[in-house]
Amino acid sequence: MRNVIAGTAGHIDHGKTALVRALTGIDTDRLEEEKRRGISIDLGFANLDLGPNIRLGFIDVPGHERFIKNMLAGVGGIDFVLFIIAADESIKPQTREHFEICRLLRIPKGIVVLTKADLVDDDILALVRLEVEDFVRGSFLEAAPVVEVSAVTGQGIADLKQVMTRIAGAVVEKDSSRWFRMPVDRAFTMRGFGTVVTGTLLSGKVEVEDEVELYPVRRRLRVRGVQVHGKAVGKATAGQRTALNLSGVDVHDIARGMVLGEHGRFRATSIIETAFELLPDAHPLRHGAPVHFHAGTAEVGAQVRLLTSAQTMAPGTCGYVRFQLKEPLLMLPGDRFIVRMFSPVVTIGGGEVLDIDSPKRLRRSTAGERLKALDGAKAAGRISLLVREAGPGLSIDSLVARTGLLPTEIERAANDAGVVVIREPHQWVFDRKWMEAKARAVQATVQLFHKQNPLAPGMLREDLRTRELGKAPTFMLDLLLSGVKTLTAEGEIVRLAAHKLALKDDEEAAVGKIEEAFASAGLSVPALTEVLATSGVEAARARSLLQILFRSRKLVKIGDDLVFHHTALEKLKQLLAAHKGQRFLVGEFKEWTGISRKYAIPLLEFLDRERITRRDGDRRSVL
Repeated sequence: MRNVIAGTAGHIDHGKTALVRALTGIDTDRLEEEKRRGISIDLGFANLDLGPNIRLGFIDVPGHERFIKNMLAGVGGIDFVLFIIAADESIKPQTREHFEICRLLRIPKGIVVLTKADLVDDDILALVRLEVEDFVRGSFLEAAPVVEVSAVTGQGIADLKQVMTRIAGAVVEKDSSRWFRMPVDRAFTMRGFGTVVTGTLLSGKVEVEDEVELYPVRRRLRVRGVQVHGKAVGKATAGQRTALNLSGVDVHDIARGMVLGEHGRFRATSIIETAFELLPDAHPLRHGAPVHFHAGTAEVGAQVRLLTSAQTMAPGTCGYVRFQLKEPLLMLPGDRFIVRMFSPVVTIGGGEVLDIDSPKRLRRSTAGERLKALDGAKAAGRISLLVREAGPGLSIDSLVARTGLLPTEIERAANDAGVVVIREPHQWVFDRKWMEAKARAVQATVQLFHKQNPLAPGMLREDLRTRELGKAPTFMLDLLLSGVKTLTAEGEIVRLAAHKLALKDDEEAAVGKIEEAFASAGLSVPALTEVLATSGVEAARARSLLQILFRSRKLVKIGDDLVFHHTALEKLKQLLAAHKGQRFLVGEFKEWTGISRKYAIPLLEFLDRERITRRDGDRRSVL
């Protein structure tokens, strides 16, 4: 079954709702005030099966200028429009505004419906046809069918259904393989069910028991039930009018304009960078102007930031504009939007989202050039730009959130763009040239470290990462080192593979003197500062030489100023082995070893850490 969404558009009282009722038998004016006043105020919904293979969902929108924001909440997800013009009034102000909205939203197809044909004679009808032909010339409706109907007499209704069947059959179906997104247009409570939301699935699919996320509030919800056109189903797919029964949320916490989407997949944004068209009859748009920003079913306040002109944008021109939103929205590159003036509230333009997370503090001219590169870019060009400007690259998940692409599309685009995709230890995309430049920088840094610290075995891994890779993820250093054969990583140390420790004669003598001082002392070791002071070299070099002995495990540090030779500790372990399983006090340990409490307590704590002994109150056991 092909699922297609049709929407109405046109001036108030031109017969939109009456036409939908004549086509479907459903009155879309559901509000008491709508019935009392005889005008549509909010969105209305109906459905119609056009033969065995096409199910048409109708979104009937209000025509009154005061309710354009409601019209915009419904028209964004439609596949084709029934553009309605009353034969007895022809083209009126909201006819023009609705037309521009449909054009700016890039609605692909439409049918021009001349309603109330029974109220005029053939000459007037022919004149209206000429006016309409001139009005739509050069637009998406230029070659659209024109059908004359009367909702009262039924004239032309059968013909219109035939035309709708042909148009609906040619509609490109929305993609159910993509990420699930559904802008919310209604939220209400049903007795026995709880919270229910409705909307048009822009993409993807949703099933009973799925976990979804409510954006921008980032609330995790569960789908208890799914309905399509009033019937319970196990799954809804892209292009269907859908109602979802949700658990974990109160109806008062959901509003029109929010979006249900894949859990944890996206992030809302308050900065939208766009390609924007200002209508010819609009006033010049100034930098910093407040506007109403409409996207999907949402309307939020925004401030204009012109990126390709200094102070104002001329009517009838296109340019790159950043909109700073007062409330975050979930949007993706490629989404369309409409902008209306703050006062008076009239439609002034619209366009396409190019990016939702641009680099901070770009100069205006640079930001404009960047958007020019993104405007119309294929997936490979977009991925290439985003990855290269990110420095250490981006995760696949981040690129999904930035672009709305699937991981397979991102990998394919990355390969086409010449950037590198890795899957382990993380799914990541990076620029090969950036990595090569960083490899050279890391090698130079390690070389300089060896020159400045000749007695050190190498540079601490974390120091190297912080200095050269900044805020890059920690695994990037490992990835980089794996490709640099001239560097070697040993634990927490990174060194040149060719680096060898070469001691001078006085340093060799000092190392021997320091080791001998502790080796000959047994367990009653001298103070560390005294040993270093009598080593024969200055203090800084003496401490570097001490580190060599620590790394070779010839000396073991067990306290701030307590260092023991490894042979003394091995003899201690052998001594304790003769007492295996025995419980003892500190005094007994002192008797066994012949040392004072000054050495006994630190040594026992060391043995506890090494799991040679275990403390239990005042006593210890030899393990």
